[in-house]
Amino acid sequence: MKVALVISLVVLIGLFLVIEVGLRLLFGFGNPLTYIPDEQIGYLLAPNQRTRRFGHRIEINQYSMRSEPISKTPLPSTLRVLLLGDSIANGGWWTDQNNTISSFMTRSLTSAVASSFQQVEVMNASANSWGPRNELAYLQKFSRFNAQAVVLLINTDDLFATVPTSLLVGRDRNYPDKQPSLALVEVFQRYVFKPTPIPEIEAVQNEEGDRVGINLEAIGTIQALVRQENSQFLLVMTPLFREVGEPGPRDYEVIARQRLTKFCQTQQITYVDFLPIFNSNQDPKALYQDHIHLNLQGNQLVSEVIKQALLKLLRQK
Repeated sequence: MKVALVISLVVLIGLFLVIEVGLRLLFGFGNPLTYIPDEQIGYLLAPNQRTRRFGHRIEINQYSMRSEPISKTPLPSTLRVLLLGDSIANGGWWTDQNNTISSFMTRSLTSAVASSFQQVEVMNASANSWGPRNELAYLQKFSRFNAQAVVLLINTDDLFATVPTSLLVGRDRNYPDKQPSLALVEVFQRYVFKPTPIPEIEAVQNEEGDRVGINLEAIGTIQALVRQENSQFLLVMTPLFREVGEPGPRDYEVIARQRLTKFCQTQQITYVDFLPIFNSNQDPKALYQDHIHLNLQGNQLVSEVIKQALLKLLRQK
């Protein structure tokens, strides 16, 4: 009886170890990206992280960017671009480090400006669900890192983004502030246990006032900060998948889009709207990972269009 009990215990322990190791090696569970709260920005990816999720490499540098470590000041022979954005710019767990928009931009710009610059750095300052006010706060805290150009990449939903908050950090399963004790614990937290509601978040999500106007103001402030430093500013917006084709954006989105276009004309902001570009694509569905995020093909297209727009701006400088 005791022998059978010992054998059963050994088998269970062995099975547990196999599952735990498999979850870590094959899927990257047990080592999620962690976040830190910030009073102005709301939250940041914790600096200096490396992990693999579902086989995709993710690296976060000392300034909470999804980029390799950088120096505060670039060499004179370097073309430096700061990309500000949310999960579309970041790429999330579904995108390998080499396949982010910033990585594609780095490689394509390197070839395009080889005669003028020895090196290109496209810094990816982004985090899930950031909006213009988060991105402005990041720029105000860290500066533009002496970039010759700043690209703000938003999506249609960002026009309605709420005020930055740190309420999610350590309380929402998608924004952990520490590593789980086991990979199995993370799996259960993400896919088995029901998420614990955050009562205070409802007030944030129901923020009153003219959200579109507030976010346009944040975009304008970003532009002003960039121009003060004699750098170029480019605004780019990608559509939700349901906006592509017919029936197109919803009425309130049409109005917000019109306000953005008029704002950019008034402020003389160079603006690229990807909705007509995606509409002209033969298979726009092939550009998307889900209803909002882009896949490898989508990232390639967006990075190429941004590169062309940047080259025009840099020639004007």
